Amino acid sequence: MRIDIITVLPEMLDGFVNQSILARAQKKGLAEIHIHNLRDYTHDKHRRVDDYPFGGFAGMVMQCQPIDDCISALTAERKYDEIIFTSPDGEQFNQKMANNLSMAKNLIILCGHYKGIDFRIREHLITKEISVGDYVLTGGELAAAIITDAVVRIVPGVVGDDQSALSDSFQDGLLAAPIYSRPADYKGWKVPDILLNGNEAKIKEWDFNQAYERTKRLRPDLLKDWHE
Repeated sequence: MRIDIITVLPEMLDGFVNQSILARAQKKGLAEIHIHNLRDYTHDKHRRVDDYPFGGFAGMVMQCQPIDDCISALTAERKYDEIIFTSPDGEQFNQKMANNLSMAKNLIILCGHYKGIDFRIREHLITKEISVGDYVLTGGELAAAIITDAVVRIVPGVVGDDQSALSDSFQDGLLAAPIYSRPADYKGWKVPDILLNGNEAKIKEWDFNQAYERTKRLRPDLLKDWHE
């Protein structure tokens, strides 16, 4: 899998994509993550990527030309499954979407900044718009980092134990059940007895019941989709 991230703040992402699971994925040859500085595609000496919006509105808007040139340079080299724009009015990012994107071969993620990007880019070049929540960030870099991490970590072979990633919250539509480790008794705080008896069938039943009850209590909205 290859992910190309287009940003005006590459330094925000350089460290992130070269640490932990993402670094491991790249070392294993299971993922390539490339960060592109949008200012490298400008035509003026000041390397400006923004200008005032038509209509007298407040803020600054990212211009068409550098974005178009950057995306065109990338798509000239390979075919991309999706060209993603991170936007608060995009489709809500969730585990199902991460799973689907993890099967892609090549992805572009464009990080918005300032007041946003010229809408013509969204109309003509973007194939998918993604929001990581109903709030506004200064730029799309954090959103791009979230998407990249969530997608790459479930590529087969990235996490040492594939079952660990597949048993995370939301993978089956439910929150994860409580988990415990040694010691079994810490300051009188005890691990549930059922987890200590070695009865695999009973443990799986407990795990499901706990997951369902936690979801019902904490995120009842998820149960509608789960039942469907």
